[in-house]
Amino acid sequence: MGNLMINKFYNFLNLAILFFMLITSAYATGHLSSKDKKTTLECAGLYYANSMIPQGTLKLDKIVHSIASKKFLTSYLIKEGLKEDLVNLELNKSVDKFYGKPYDEKKTLQCDKFIYKLIPDSKKEIDKLVKSGIY
Repeated sequence: MGNLMINKFYNFLNLAILFFMLITSAYATGHLSSKDKKTTLECAGLYYANSMIPQGTLKLDKIVHSIASKKFLTSYLIKEGLKEDLVNLELNKSVDKFYGKPYDEKKTLQCDKFIYKLIPDSKKEIDKLVKSGIY
């Protein structure tokens, strides 16, 4: 009877460990939903297109912010498990959508708010890139 109880306990323990491993490994491969990935890629594309607006047309600080934000998001998405080729392909699609259009302050601020809320410490990390001059 004692061995039966011990075996049941070990079976339960093994199932609990297996369940925990499945949950944590699923989380480790990325926590972004499809919708969040799509929006993040679109924002990165908007930042990329903004960074190509001539300096005489747009203030330098907004161009630099856009370059730093695009760089940060590209790295973040790759760390989240997206393939670099896919990120580049999707960025190009977004750039095609936004390139040549005037700077959209409202859309850019919406992206800033979305990214800052979605990614912990993203504002601080983007500001670091801006201040470092390395974009």
